[in-house]
Amino acid sequence: MFKQIELNYNFNDLEPYIDELTMDTHYSKHHAAYTNNLNVALDKLPEFKNLSIEDILVKLPAISDDGLKNAVRNNGGGYYNHNLYFASLKPGGRNKPEDDLASRIEKDFGSFESLKEKLSSAAMGRFGSGWAWLSANKSGQLQVSSSPNQDNPIMESKGDWIPILGIDVWEHAYYLKYKNLRGDYIDSFFQILNWDVIAKNYAKVVSTS
Repeated sequence: MFKQIELNYNFNDLEPYIDELTMDTHYSKHHAAYTNNLNVALDKLPEFKNLSIEDILVKLPAISDDGLKNAVRNNGGGYYNHNLYFASLKPGGRNKPEDDLASRIEKDFGSFESLKEKLSSAAMGRFGSGWAWLSANKSGQLQVSSSPNQDNPIMESKGDWIPILGIDVWEHAYYLKYKNLRGDYIDSFFQILNWDVIAKNYAKVVSTS
């Protein structure tokens, strides 16, 4: 049975960038529902019982029942994506990458500021609900992309690309505070992004090669 990531900060610790009510609602309602609904769906798929969430997302095409496939896609994606999102937020965390990740960002994007611009553009350009991603492959390469709904690069690449950073641009992530000003929310997101966590995510992907 999958469980929500345990937060190492309080709901109000991200103020003023993300407000307490948004964090509480996002984590306690939305993410909790994705987690519960994923477990309900997987109860009907015993062959997936011992798989990691990453392997489940790769193996979605193997689910023959379309209703179950959609349930696992939407709720499994919601579970995975939000775990990544909440883990990367931390008040007072390192606000820019260093060492190997910083070097790779310069190689693939030219500069850290250029990467931020590409991520912001991907997040702003996602029509409706979805995500913007920074992903890595086992060779250490980085790419920016966006996905609709609760999809992610694991599903889209069959596991070749693994997200190391995700920006949630569903309205439930920001609308209580920012209303329709998605760009203001994206700017604030970078203020509370902990690049120590992103660096660990990157190192984990590369170390599996």
